[in-house]
Amino acid sequence: MKYKRFFPLNSLRLQLLFRSLLVILSLLILIGLFQYVFMKQFIYTNKIKTIEDQIHLIPDDVWKHDIETSQNVKRSRPMVYFPGVNITFINQKSTFLRLAKDPHHSYFPKLSASTYKQVMKNIKQPDDTMSLIKKIDGHQEQVIVLKPIVFDGEIQGVIQINTPTESLRDLLIRQMMIFLMLSLTAMTIAFFVFSSVLKQTLIPLFITTKKVEHINAGSLHDRLPVDQGQIEMDRLSLSINEMLERLEKAFKAETEAKEQMRRFVADASHELRTPLTSIHGFLEVLLRGASSNPEQLKDALKSMYGESKRLRKLIQDLLLLAQLDQLPTFQKECCFVDELILDMKPQLILLAGNRKVLFDFPSRLLSDINKDQFKQVVLNLFSNAVQHTNPTTGVIQVIGKVNEKELSLRIQDNGHGIPQEHLPHLFERFYKADASRSRAYGGAGLGLAISASIIELHGGKIRVKSKLNVGTAFEIVLPLT
Repeated sequence: MKYKRFFPLNSLRLQLLFRSLLVILSLLILIGLFQYVFMKQFIYTNKIKTIEDQIHLIPDDVWKHDIETSQNVKRSRPMVYFPGVNITFINQKSTFLRLAKDPHHSYFPKLSASTYKQVMKNIKQPDDTMSLIKKIDGHQEQVIVLKPIVFDGEIQGVIQINTPTESLRDLLIRQMMIFLMLSLTAMTIAFFVFSSVLKQTLIPLFITTKKVEHINAGSLHDRLPVDQGQIEMDRLSLSINEMLERLEKAFKAETEAKEQMRRFVADASHELRTPLTSIHGFLEVLLRGASSNPEQLKDALKSMYGESKRLRKLIQDLLLLAQLDQLPTFQKECCFVDELILDMKPQLILLAGNRKVLFDFPSRLLSDINKDQFKQVVLNLFSNAVQHTNPTTGVIQVIGKVNEKELSLRIQDNGHGIPQEHLPHLFERFYKADASRSRAYGGAGLGLAISASIIELHGGKIRVKSKLNVGTAFEIVLPLT
């Protein structure tokens, strides 16, 4: 329907408006009920008090004169008259004598004899009165005030003054109608005022909603304002912004991961294809008759053996990387890293050939490590230094240091160095800064990636610094035990 388009029932603004008005209406109704009860009590009490004051103004002698005068004449000639009331005297024998009559409401109630006797019996002070509000025999409700009359020290009877409550009810109704009109006026004003106030109050929410819709449309880099002047909305915007930061990082990481996976599959396929192509080619040569030639057969088998070793190492590295990606738990033990390196010294010197190898451990290096995995990292970094240094003039240094928080193991060489543009990518899988040198040494570009993954699982990190024609330094940083 059209009205739903302009006044959507599920609108927060409309719901807040109606609920606010409902609260105000409930309060007004509650106030009206209390006002009715207290005002009725006040009006009736005030009327009774007025009658009692008028009674107290008249001395008993005047009452006596009026009663005697009324008894001696056949027609009542009231000497005491209160406007709008009926006055009746009831003697000890329950005889009623009209002293005054309201021309508009001449009815006077006749109470039970026991009521009159109770009033005469319970008197303690001359000015004591008893008041009540009653409706008798289907007549109008009456305000009744009873006062005992004492002549010559004896109770002669009771003066009864009554007046209908119609005028009091009319006054009460008029007051309630005034209150109702004021309440309706207040509700009308509140509707327009609250509507405007709520609109202004909800502006930050509307801005946030539009911004979120814009972000949902694809602008994930946008952020919500966090200084709109409302603490709750600012906190909500800040939380949403933090969530968007995480989402943006997650999407970016997912995109990078997909790109890395694509490159990884392509590089792995290329690396696997190269040795397989070589082996396939040698097999074709052998099948064509080269197998009958001992010289050619030996060369072919030797080449195939070398390619199979390369293929085997590549597959082992890929399997190791797959295991490292699953965040395995290493069996660590507390040991001295310097002792572990010195135990590897013969193997490292043999690997270096004619290159000079220097070891420098000015202090003990204690840390929790997995010995086998850590040895593999050292061998990878050392082999990398061997590949990039001159076989005769190369110098490789293994230096260990320690401070209050961490220990470092640096493997540096005096090789030709690595260009700066390659440094950020050295630990990526299948990345080769010098493809020709890697092929010459049978590398697939996985050694540094494996080393970085192992050190990260140890809670450490690998840094690299390099300068062309000066050398390269790889530094392993581990937390102390």
